[in-house]
Amino acid sequence: MSPSTIRILDNKGEEIKTVGFKRFGFDCEVPVDDLRALYLRPHYSSNSEDESGKAKVANSDHAAFTKGTDAYQSQAIYDPTNKSISYTTLTRFPPVKLLPPSERKRILVTGGAGFVGSHLVDRLMLLGHEVTVLDNFFTGSKTTVSHWVGHPNFEMVRHDVVEPFMIECDQIYHLACPASPPHYQYNAVKTIKTSFMGTLNMLGLAKRTKARFLISSTSEVYGDPEVHPQPEDYWGHVNPIGPRACYDEGKRVAETLTYGFHRQDGVDVRVVRIFNTYGPRMNPYDGRVVSNFIVQALKGEDLTVYGDGKQTRSFQYVHDLIDGMIALMNSDETRPVNIGNGDEFSIGEFAELVREIVEKVQDEDGVKPARRCEVIYKDLPTDDPKQRRPDNTRARQTLDWAPRWTVRMGLEEMVRYYKAKMEEGSL
Repeated sequence: MSPSTIRILDNKGEEIKTVGFKRFGFDCEVPVDDLRALYLRPHYSSNSEDESGKAKVANSDHAAFTKGTDAYQSQAIYDPTNKSISYTTLTRFPPVKLLPPSERKRILVTGGAGFVGSHLVDRLMLLGHEVTVLDNFFTGSKTTVSHWVGHPNFEMVRHDVVEPFMIECDQIYHLACPASPPHYQYNAVKTIKTSFMGTLNMLGLAKRTKARFLISSTSEVYGDPEVHPQPEDYWGHVNPIGPRACYDEGKRVAETLTYGFHRQDGVDVRVVRIFNTYGPRMNPYDGRVVSNFIVQALKGEDLTVYGDGKQTRSFQYVHDLIDGMIALMNSDETRPVNIGNGDEFSIGEFAELVREIVEKVQDEDGVKPARRCEVIYKDLPTDDPKQRRPDNTRARQTLDWAPRWTVRMGLEEMVRYYKAKMEEGSL
């Protein structure tokens, strides 16, 4: 696949060359290719003739996205004889904006080594701000932000937000909490503690430093909704004692706590309710439907749908989410705001779409799978919502935000990301 043939079109048919915008006095616009160079960099080359062919294939898959940014790529050496890898640091950091001190913000991102957090960190770093990442690496990984380690504007701290943390900062993006059902159900009590104690500690820090505070809430606060689509003033329909309650009710009480600090202590708060999001760096084995379907299809396995496949979801690409979060942080909107894509799919339809896109990418790259993947059905998990779609009216009116990436375009980019990772052996 030639780099020049990969063009991403938005829902209006126009090519997407940049993400972000200048709004509310904050410039968050960066070229898409600069972001791709960070999450689609090849991880290693090989010192073996047998394996070097694989490395070349993987590098060519990556090169279709990274477009001449080799100067900023890390090339560890893989030795297949003893299955060891010799890591190396980046020779140069990607170029970042040089901001005057009056415009440069000190930004704390909790959960910054996770899927969403790492994309937010990339954007804030490229924009020239000073970023501190706080993460205990329960679901996050150092590799997602390792390309910034050592940069003068960047600091990474292994820390659990359940414990207090002191730092000077201007903005706090509080993202720390496991977000996929297998992870947040693994230790339900810990999930509740993270939602409550972690939010309490970060709000206390925001109060002390007079920092603006944004918490990443979730569409799960609506539970199994009786109103469709879900506006922000809908109070939800949540089972408080079910297996998902540790996350659903944890986020609900975190919102309550946030507005308690806002009303009682004047803390400047923002609440973003995130709907289903997908994109590169998503853990392929965390049990979420998008990564499950793509990895199964790429491996030639049957796609597993739980229930009859008629339950619906709305999927947004991660760059749209980051645009919305940054816009909300820098706006004057203190009410909760839904950020999600209104395009609604049944899970059965979505499985068919993923299979179609994987087959399209494989065909373009000359890959002939041994057989066509089938869609198979299994029992539905407890309290799985039947419908989920955001009402984005508030985001449109107060943030001038709307999703730009179509589900098809985002999926194709993610399929190519996972395919490149599989080629190099890191997935």
